Amino acid sequence: MLAVMSAAYGFAYSAQTNIVTNFFEDVLHFKGPEFGYITAVREVGGLFLIVLMALFYRVSLQRLTAGALVLLGIGYGLFGVATGFASVVPWILITSFGFHTVLQTQYSLGMSLTTQAKSGHLLGRMASLYQGGTFAALVIIFFVFRFHLLSYELTFIVLGVVAAFGGIVIFRFPHLHEGQLRKVAPKREPIVWRNDYRYYYYLNLLDGVRQQVFFSFGLWVLVNRFGLSVSQISLVLMAVTLGGIVSSSYVGRLIDRRGERRVLQGINLAYVVALGGYALSNHVALACFFYIIYSFIMPFSPIAASTYLRKIAVPEEVAPSLAMGVTILHATAVVVPVVAGFILNFVGYQIPFAIACGAALVTVFVTMRLNPTTQRTAARVALDQAILGTETLGEAAQ
Repeated sequence: MLAVMSAAYGFAYSAQTNIVTNFFEDVLHFKGPEFGYITAVREVGGLFLIVLMALFYRVSLQRLTAGALVLLGIGYGLFGVATGFASVVPWILITSFGFHTVLQTQYSLGMSLTTQAKSGHLLGRMASLYQGGTFAALVIIFFVFRFHLLSYELTFIVLGVVAAFGGIVIFRFPHLHEGQLRKVAPKREPIVWRNDYRYYYYLNLLDGVRQQVFFSFGLWVLVNRFGLSVSQISLVLMAVTLGGIVSSSYVGRLIDRRGERRVLQGINLAYVVALGGYALSNHVALACFFYIIYSFIMPFSPIAASTYLRKIAVPEEVAPSLAMGVTILHATAVVVPVVAGFILNFVGYQIPFAIACGAALVTVFVTMRLNPTTQRTAARVALDQAILGTETLGEAAQ
């Protein structure tokens, strides 16, 4: 169920991401600053995610995920009726609430399938399946727009149907904890804010700055400055996706073996190189190369942050804490694109990318402080000791 959902989610979201920049440019005739403003609107769902999770905290994660994917499908299907900035905003808001809900519930569902020691590997496998759906989407989008088989409007409807299908599939996902079946859904808190989780919050805050600059203007640079078409963008994204399919499981296992601190340090140093190179590239081939490098490593940051959180938190606080992290990330996501869009009125796109580069560099220093063993909450320490005591008694009885 999780595999099919991940593939359907990857297909719908990635195909929409592939074509929406060209849709905004070719059909709605957006300018550079408007891309920043529309991204700020798109991140409202992430900003208010913690409120949604608190309102629906009694709803099981699988049903919440299913509803979010159906909502995502409705939003995608109605994208094509937009005729300008104002008329596209409602559908962006609908898809935003759906997308950002699935963005964090998928990690909770995935980690429930396995033990803590194998969380990275499991989330890496999910990323591979997601990338498999992405690759299928990119191939289809390439041929659809290369040979003009479908309009933007019909393509959006197809993507909406695929997203809703993913929601139907995941609806009956079983209740699990540490890979063990439960009769009822595990309890989760409505809202969690703890000083013990501050490093997880810092990671999300800094990732929001870096991520939203690239998300707002990464493809726009390739389309606006270098003139890439939908089919050419598809080829670039195919290269990213193929790498992700092959390597995601390996990176997940690497997180389990080496730990979040080392992996996140390496990833953020790579961000510095990729963002700096992208900002300074004057040739389309170099720009595509650095775009591919950045996009390839981008999915691994939230995986490592999620497994770190699982190691320091009690189970009932993992899902709401993931939601809090997404909300913190998108608090910056609402502000950064607007500021960056305003900056584009006066300077080149290189300045926002330099800011993103600086955020990645600061993250390197934050990751040096991560230590899941010593940073566990008091409740988590007590839980681990209780489990260890129960296992010891069981071994003695045998």
